[in-house]
Amino acid sequence: MIELIGDERLDYLLAEDLRIIQSPSVFSFSLDAVLLAQFAYVPIQKGNIVDLCSGNGIIPLLLSQRTKGNITGVEIQERLADMARRSISYNQLEDRLRVLEMDLKDLPKLLKNKKFDVVTCNPPYFPLTENGEKINANVHYALARHEIACTLEDVVKVSSQIVKQGGKVAFVHRPGRMLDIVTLMRKYDIEPKRLQFVHAKLGKPANTLLIEGIKQGNRDLTILPPLLVYDEQGEYTPEVKKMLFGESKD
Repeated sequence: MIELIGDERLDYLLAEDLRIIQSPSVFSFSLDAVLLAQFAYVPIQKGNIVDLCSGNGIIPLLLSQRTKGNITGVEIQERLADMARRSISYNQLEDRLRVLEMDLKDLPKLLKNKKFDVVTCNPPYFPLTENGEKINANVHYALARHEIACTLEDVVKVSSQIVKQGGKVAFVHRPGRMLDIVTLMRKYDIEPKRLQFVHAKLGKPANTLLIEGIKQGNRDLTILPPLLVYDEQGEYTPEVKKMLFGESKD
């Protein structure tokens, strides 16, 4: 049995045969997290992976089905970290997955000389501005969506500090921040190596960016084919169906 708090629900991750705790008033994962979990390189047999801005643990849970390595989620919000821990326990993955409830900016000091093989992050997308942009009144969603607790530069800097030389770092973000991301990755010695744009459907501008770099890597960027989420009938494309629901039984 698992304890659910308030409006929490236990949802299926169909492609992985896992369950995850979600809450409409606290946090529910988006397709962006699924895209990043599929895009990021992970070692199959062993290794140490960390997911920053981990929310309710969706990316560690998804990655657990692609690797036998150890995965650490880092989340600043107590409620979300607790949801992630309970989901990990429910799926009996405590031997490989853990959650640190902390500010990611304090992580390098905590780890000292320990380094990870892979870093992933689905960071807050929207910078704080002085133009009166409205921030969500729900503190959980505000922290998840806006650069309140950490900025994009914080995320890239910390990722560089905690990844091994030759290790990989993967982000999901908005295409409008592409130049910021690439500039910051190079500033902190993470060389962009793979880039993919995600489009809602054919003919529409990209609305999601996936990018992966290597710590102290050589300059050689591969632009992958674009990924379409919906077909002309408004149905998920086969690629996205596979991510969400697993292999077709047809």
